[in-house]
Amino acid sequence: MRICILASGSSGNCTLFESKHARVLLDVGISWIRVAKSLGSIGVDPASIDAIVVTHEHTDHIAGVGVAARKLRCPIYANIKTLYFTASRLKNVEKDKIVPIDAGKPFMVKDLEFTAFPVPHDAASPVGYVVRSNGVKAGIATDLGYATNVVRHCLGGCNALVLESNHDRRMLLDGAYPPELKQRIASKRGHLSNDQSADLLSKTMHDCLATVFLAHLSEENNTQELAFNSAARVLNELDRQDVTLSLTFRERQSDVITIE
Repeated sequence: MRICILASGSSGNCTLFESKHARVLLDVGISWIRVAKSLGSIGVDPASIDAIVVTHEHTDHIAGVGVAARKLRCPIYANIKTLYFTASRLKNVEKDKIVPIDAGKPFMVKDLEFTAFPVPHDAASPVGYVVRSNGVKAGIATDLGYATNVVRHCLGGCNALVLESNHDRRMLLDGAYPPELKQRIASKRGHLSNDQSADLLSKTMHDCLATVFLAHLSEENNTQELAFNSAARVLNELDRQDVTLSLTFRERQSDVITIE
């Protein structure tokens, strides 16, 4: 399995999952032009994308989903509530390409298996995903206020993790955001702090975890160094310096990581 985070953060989110036979975009919160350019930069023909999978209806996750779906004429997978709140962007998409899913029930895109799981976030019915192919398991959870038992259980046993590391709590509290926005971000339906992300990493660590992506970093309330160091401390404490730690920030997409 290959994974590349094409975009991550409040300005837009999009992640590529690729197996031997399938290529899937998880969320399209950026323009189709940027998607195509980003895919081309890693040697992927945009026309080869087989499906789009959606986590929730916030604009930074679906801004480009309608255009992408019409360009690709590929299926879009999301739960009923998310599809309802995304309907205006999908009004010109062929009806048979819109596929409702249920949390906990796997679905296949060729040889990639996706299973949604609920996460606590201020959206209609937000989810993270576990992705499996050929014995490899990856998990992604990038918009959640805290790690529930379900989240920890679903992310257990992954060979690769994409984890939110949104903000440094001190930077958020001391920053320029209005009080209500600070409260929303720090709430149980907001976003994971660096410390919360590191704690989740420590509780999902196991011998076969090979790669960790840190995602959805705030441009105003975080730095690359703070996010990286929080996760690196966990890896050092657990003597897991063999784990590859990668992150995205601002306009930079992640490295392409192959998980075997």
